[in-house]
Amino acid sequence: MTPPFEAPSFRLDGRRALVTGASRGIGHHAALTLADAGADLVLAGRDTAALAEVAAEVRELGRRATPVTAELARAADVERLAEEALAVYGGLDILVNNAGVAPVESVLDTSVDVLDEAYAVNLRAPLLLAARVARAMVDAGRGGKIINIASAAAQHAIAGHLAYGAAKAGLVLATKVMALELAPHGIQVNTICPTVILTPMGLSVWGDAAKAEPMLAKIPAGRFGQPSDVSAAIRYLASPAADLVTGAELTVDGGYGAV
Repeated sequence: MTPPFEAPSFRLDGRRALVTGASRGIGHHAALTLADAGADLVLAGRDTAALAEVAAEVRELGRRATPVTAELARAADVERLAEEALAVYGGLDILVNNAGVAPVESVLDTSVDVLDEAYAVNLRAPLLLAARVARAMVDAGRGGKIINIASAAAQHAIAGHLAYGAAKAGLVLATKVMALELAPHGIQVNTICPTVILTPMGLSVWGDAAKAEPMLAKIPAGRFGQPSDVSAAIRYLASPAADLVTGAELTVDGGYGAV
């Protein structure tokens, strides 16, 4: 007898999620998308006022929201964020490591300060946060989802993106290591690698038409991305529909990597 048909579930009812960089851009849209699917949110970022506004939007969707201000360039703040976020709702089921910085500097001009900030925010912070949250997930025995936002710059050489690309490439490889170690505990760990996304950070780098046009010409879809393009992928990876997906690099790039 054929078993009853069950459609994949993209609902997140009862799940507790932490989103970093939640005050604007991809993180803002991801927080609302997860809330719309039924998740309660811990919202992390540097802008206290903006986080409060996002929290109010989440509550309008009928979900709980708690903002936590943190500077992820400081390891002590990352440790504190993990501790506070885990305490808010008695644990976490979903971690979205979205916060990042995008320095643009040529190889010949690269400075220690740029390298240190790129590595601290784009690599050390998500790894440290994932390690602390994963430990709590293992102890709780409920499984979980860790989603790291990397970049097409982690997969392809882009001029001016030495520090950024190197840090994001490290995040992609580290994600695979985490997926390998955490799979026996029912925790899936994946990376999303977007092309240029038209957020305030994306526009600060690619807002000049003369610079954007050559990059845009390399994208078969003919456009840069919107935050919703990435948040849709986040919702998929956070949902039960992706329970067998781990260690993956999900590209959201309009075909950029296919050329």
